[in-house]
Amino acid sequence: MSQTQTLPTRSYEMPREHYLNSSYGIRSWLLTTDHKRIALLYLVSVTFFFFVGGVFATMIRIHLLTPEGALVSPETYNKLFTMHGVAMIFFFLIPSIPAVLGNFLIPQMIGAKDVAFPRLNLLSWYIYIIGGCFALYSFSTGGLDTGWTFYTPLSSIYSNSAVTPAVLGIFINGFSSILTGLNFIVTIHTMRAPGMTWFRLPLFIWSHYATSLIMVLGTPVVAITLLLAGLERMLHLGFFNPAMGGDPILFQHLFWFYSHPAVYIMVLPAMGVVSEIIPTFARKPIFGYSFVAASSIAIAVIGFLVWAHHLFMTGMSAYSALAFSFLSYLVAIPSAVKVFNWTATLYKGSISWDAPMLYALGFIGLFTIGGLTGLFLACLGLDMHIHDTYFVIAHFHYIMVGGAVMGYIGGLHYWWPKISGKVYPEALSRFAAITLFLGFNLTFFPQFILGYLGMPRRYHSYPPEFQVLNVLSTAGASILALGYLLPMAYLTWSMRYGKVAGPNPWPATGLEWKTTSPPPTENFPVTPVVDWEPYDFPNRPDLGLTPGTLAPVPGDD
Repeated sequence: MSQTQTLPTRSYEMPREHYLNSSYGIRSWLLTTDHKRIALLYLVSVTFFFFVGGVFATMIRIHLLTPEGALVSPETYNKLFTMHGVAMIFFFLIPSIPAVLGNFLIPQMIGAKDVAFPRLNLLSWYIYIIGGCFALYSFSTGGLDTGWTFYTPLSSIYSNSAVTPAVLGIFINGFSSILTGLNFIVTIHTMRAPGMTWFRLPLFIWSHYATSLIMVLGTPVVAITLLLAGLERMLHLGFFNPAMGGDPILFQHLFWFYSHPAVYIMVLPAMGVVSEIIPTFARKPIFGYSFVAASSIAIAVIGFLVWAHHLFMTGMSAYSALAFSFLSYLVAIPSAVKVFNWTATLYKGSISWDAPMLYALGFIGLFTIGGLTGLFLACLGLDMHIHDTYFVIAHFHYIMVGGAVMGYIGGLHYWWPKISGKVYPEALSRFAAITLFLGFNLTFFPQFILGYLGMPRRYHSYPPEFQVLNVLSTAGASILALGYLLPMAYLTWSMRYGKVAGPNPWPATGLEWKTTSPPPTENFPVTPVVDWEPYDFPNRPDLGLTPGTLAPVPGDD
């Protein structure tokens, strides 16, 4: 693998009319139906919740520097890890890539002017904001101490924290996911450009189609489940209360029926991002396109069949446990297909080590570790030993943070020239990617060892022999924080001071790169006609040429 030759440079000017300057004033943004502007509204919103969750995580790691935990009381510690989980999972990880990158890119990638239901798209953002306000109200009025899973009867009977507004906020936020998923499904089915057949769709579209199916089918289950827990708390009903004939294990079945597929709501879009970045920076067509596309649908389908591996310790029958263990191993196969096909695409490719590629490679490494350690938890004998230990914490974060967040930030870097029309400082972005990768591993790899040695999760104190590994983890978290703060700083800086990017700076083959940067309000000057295969790179990638033609765009020769 060798680095690509230097691409020829051209002089570009910003287009005169684009979605960032087509109208002015905050009112035009709050009432917009432009999918690109709504994506930026989501970008600001999810970034806010990311930093809210990050503050709670910082306090957790500082508290765990010493075995007895000198920062907060045990009760406050319970609230910190609960609020961290709620903010990160429900208000950052689940909406981040679909709501931001999906909203911005799906119409452009299929040659459409907008999503199928633009007003519904704006409504979904407002619903997200309303749900988020309820969660913030819960955080600020006594906090939340049930764990992000809201297990009953703690959440429905015994907790004295602000459970009801948090549950209501997540219930409301669920409608945002459902409407977004429905919008994407209808858009992909009905608004593809002429010539854009199903097997000419970018793999980013395939991953979001699969994700949207999970959103539409799974979100109502968790929304109703949490609503029932809230009603039990407020009206003293007996859905999950064993004293009134209810079953607390039923809550776990219903919760995880959604919440395990929700893992793929977070990871599948990141896989779509990586499937776009790898061929672009390897200058090769994706290896086994149809298998990678089919694997996204397979993950969505099989993901609904593995929820009970979270309940191995609840006393289920050995036969049921064996069946769910087998299915949990089965769902790893389509994920492995993607990893092997990405690796095959890299083989003998002309690799360019730009920042998006570094994030994509980091995703592959971290997601692979997270996936393999998930098989440990699917093994009945091993799960008895490492259940509810820091091994679970490490595995979950390798998937969610190492996978979903790495893919999200990589996608932001890859499409940032299209979003902003500007180029960020490349050297600093590479440094940030490496810093994030190293900081992440130093933070979470010691937790695998802690879990194997028996340190339980969600405890505010621990035996002194575990302190060295906890100090390493906290030190890694400080490096990881730098890796997150740097992109926020230089991407914001580039909006004003970055060089003009031009329509296709990488260059890449997708439709979104065949319009101006930033795109006009309706995306394309004329309706494109797709007459090339996906990722159909020319024989001379060093020239920066891409197949397929459209009407000339301003500033491109």
